[in-house]
Amino acid sequence: MNKEYTSLGLMSGTSGDGVDASIIKSDGISKYEVILNKYYEYDKEIYQKIHLLKEKINSPKDLKNYSEDLKNLERKITMFHVKLTNEILKQEDINIIGFHGQTILHSSEERISRQLGDGNLLSQLTKKSIVYDFRQNDIKNGGEGAPLTPIFHQLILKQNKIDVPSCILNIGGISNVTIVGNYNSFDFTSRDIGPGNCLIDAWVRKNSNKKFDEDGKLASIGKINEIILEQAQELYSNRTNKKTLSLDVNDFDVSFARGLSLIDGAATLTDFTGRIIGASLFSLLSNVREKFFKVLVCGGGRKNKILLNLIRNRTPKNIILQQIDDYGIDGDFVESQAFAYLAIRSFINEPISFPNTTGCSKPLTGGTIIKFK
Repeated sequence: MNKEYTSLGLMSGTSGDGVDASIIKSDGISKYEVILNKYYEYDKEIYQKIHLLKEKINSPKDLKNYSEDLKNLERKITMFHVKLTNEILKQEDINIIGFHGQTILHSSEERISRQLGDGNLLSQLTKKSIVYDFRQNDIKNGGEGAPLTPIFHQLILKQNKIDVPSCILNIGGISNVTIVGNYNSFDFTSRDIGPGNCLIDAWVRKNSNKKFDEDGKLASIGKINEIILEQAQELYSNRTNKKTLSLDVNDFDVSFARGLSLIDGAATLTDFTGRIIGASLFSLLSNVREKFFKVLVCGGGRKNKILLNLIRNRTPKNIILQQIDDYGIDGDFVESQAFAYLAIRSFINEPISFPNTTGCSKPLTGGTIIKFK
């Protein structure tokens, strides 16, 4: 019988609005049990600084130019994680922390991925073992550093007895999909398939005092600008990095929608996003012969009803888009649970990235491990 660990996964996504915290108990291989899911919102200062710096940093050179600002922000982000972790530790005991950190730059072409988060400081102030910087070993071995969650997606389907082949579509800042062939081997493929919430969120932030388009309400009352939409699609189809498996929010920008009203921009960007995700699913799943093929949707984007309808309208009729929540799985915390699980796998030296997910040379473990003594 494999040893079980209690692991806290801390995930701050590309929306940069806060931290999803999940505790799971797992052997890192065949099963998991969810103990806690909780969201902690960043304060206004951290939120604003994350997005201010993300707009400025588009290359490794920018990381050097803004190194002092990044250092200061990294400490603030780490201390935020320390505070919430110590709050959790008053109620729950854990063995390991999977600390994703806040992505500030991810470039698959340049093979660089930078997450803000000081694992040593988090370990010292929480007195716990930490796994962090999950992407570097994959990048050093020919991978793109993402996506890393497919091995957990496979376990979700297996544990919940969901028929395979099926897939999980995560709509976060970026959209990624994992297609699982069976339960009993590393029979899955995964890739990023386009923007998720990043364009819509950026537009709403720039043109209102809101952080996102809740339930797609702004898009539902806006009018799509067909000329701008066509131009955006042409720009996207001609992008230079379309062969990469991994994307970042910096691969997209909202400048093509400049001049539109808040609601018309939201409508146009939502339609653009839905077209890309729908077309990617169509391309990836067009050869599926099953009568019905489930696509279980998780992440914040699953709550945008307009976006989901647009995706449905652009996928084959045998592709059934379904909320992952329908199976008793909280779609807000799949990623944080995944990094709790990945931390355990790293701790026991099991692979977390694979040639058919990140493009690495062979199945690899990853993450920097700090064992608290």
